[in-house]
Amino acid sequence: MPRPGEPRPAFYTVRKGDTLYSIALDHGLDYRELAQWNGITDAGVIRVGQTLRLRPPESAVTTAPVKPPPGVQGRPLGEGQPTAGGDNVKTQPMAVRVPYSDQAYAQMSGAKPEPVTMKPDAGDDSVSWGWPASGKVVSTFNDGANLKGIAIAGKLGQPVLASAPGRVIFSGTGIRGFGKLIVIKHNNTYLSVYGHNNELLVKEGQNVSKGQKIAEMGSTDTDQVKLHFEIRRFGKPVDPAKLLPPS
Repeated sequence: MPRPGEPRPAFYTVRKGDTLYSIALDHGLDYRELAQWNGITDAGVIRVGQTLRLRPPESAVTTAPVKPPPGVQGRPLGEGQPTAGGDNVKTQPMAVRVPYSDQAYAQMSGAKPEPVTMKPDAGDDSVSWGWPASGKVVSTFNDGANLKGIAIAGKLGQPVLASAPGRVIFSGTGIRGFGKLIVIKHNNTYLSVYGHNNELLVKEGQNVSKGQKIAEMGSTDTDQVKLHFEIRRFGKPVDPAKLLPPS
């Protein structure tokens, strides 16, 4: 259990249906850092019951480059496929998701919940948000929904924009329900999530500026053309309407 005042536990036990992607996203982490901290060289396979540390170890774990699972933008498809059998958790989309809880969300080492004026990717609350797309908001934030964000309807191929400056930490199709997905890390406090895209235009590790076109709107893993947009604070989705400027 986390100590008082800490927004996340130190460790997480892998459950059935988890992927390294989903665990990282739900704890506000880059999946590659999560793999490195735990000595994982193949991101395609984790074990049910495996305990993962959610903070950097005191002594850095040195591993070979992490082999990404299939569907990651800018990497050869087909690499990192897990073998069948056993209790390995595959990176193919899973229907089972880890329940949300206020104490289960991670921050990077040294991140503080109090606002501090620092540069992006430095662990502060100072983010100047902008709308990721133009269009009608057809679904508002609902904490009880499976995907906790807002949906903006639009036309196929319409530009999807980075809501704030940051670094792309995921670009691919690794999590069920999001379709073609982009995740941007803005600092150690905030991530933004862009789902259901038709085309992904940025790769992992790429720095993006506010308002930069990062994708084209689509309907992957959903029933209509729309953008699913989330803002996550320490991995926990928060209501974007409270942070975005008036439309």
